[in-house]
Amino acid sequence: MNQILIDCERTKHPYTGLFYFCLHLGTALIRQADPAREKLTFYVPRTQPSLFGPGQDYFFHRDFHKFWIPRTRSFSLWHCTWQNSRLLPPPSGTRVVLTIHDLNFLEEPKAKPGKIKKRLRQVQANIDRADHIVCVSQFTLSTVTTHLRLGNRPVEVIYNGCSVSEFSTFDHPRNRPARPFIFSLGTVLPKKNFHVLPGLLGGNDYELVIAGILNADYEKIIWAEARRHGVQSRVHLLGPVSEEEKSWYFRNCLAFAFPSLAEGFGIPVVEAMFYGKPVFLSGHASLPEIGGSEAYYFTDFDSTAMQEVFNRGIADYQSQGKAEKIRQRALHYSWDQAAQDYLAIYRKWNPI
Repeated sequence: MNQILIDCERTKHPYTGLFYFCLHLGTALIRQADPAREKLTFYVPRTQPSLFGPGQDYFFHRDFHKFWIPRTRSFSLWHCTWQNSRLLPPPSGTRVVLTIHDLNFLEEPKAKPGKIKKRLRQVQANIDRADHIVCVSQFTLSTVTTHLRLGNRPVEVIYNGCSVSEFSTFDHPRNRPARPFIFSLGTVLPKKNFHVLPGLLGGNDYELVIAGILNADYEKIIWAEARRHGVQSRVHLLGPVSEEEKSWYFRNCLAFAFPSLAEGFGIPVVEAMFYGKPVFLSGHASLPEIGGSEAYYFTDFDSTAMQEVFNRGIADYQSQGKAEKIRQRALHYSWDQAAQDYLAIYRKWNPI
């Protein structure tokens, strides 16, 4: 039997993209794996002792693992789910599959060249240790091949999935907008470009709701922009929200806006499309690849230009009745399909 470890150590940070990637992929792998063929072990932080429920095999992360990880030889394959991880088995008979989500640090405006080089070296070291590379989008693959060396390792793109719990009866969000509202979701960092969103509130009576882990310095920039546009009373920065609240905001928003400048995939975009909502995205990074022709794109972040894109998009969405077409685009992204694709890779390196 193939002994496979799935690295879910990054679930120590809830409400992040890597948390949800590990959670949804791991859950789908449990559904799709053949118990007679592979044994899955989930490498988790001690704060997540039953992340995938009872009855699963867990291997708990310890601080000393950054120097030495016991038991690695007991696994035939180690799936490293994050490109910057320092938790890999030493060179041995254990095969390594490496998932690369993005090289977003290349786009950080204040990143020093020395820091960028150091992080590139870390990703390159992980690539050099890996036997198989997976990228979550064609955009990520293109970025990786531009800046790093893959050698002759097999590499492919496996898109993330869409897993939405609808909570259709939930109706008690902590902040209930009084007017039609634009929703956005993600860790509130400069690369997400959220500070351009208050400019969408000019010339209308909409509200703006942004949910996600807050960064104090960047939060100040968003509020400064809200004050500059005179719309601060209609802007709401909520911090992390529960799954029930997230579902409520997706279900009830007028539109979803995601102007990110650095994105390897963009799971919130697919979640919004699942609800058939019009999505307004930046034309940067992977977002045109993920949203396709069913999304609307900001190519200029001047507030007037953004308002024009938004108003035209809302009019098109309403006149064309595009909700179902948008939802079908979201259903194209499947965690079960992603799990099947990963299992095919695992089995390639550990055939029976």
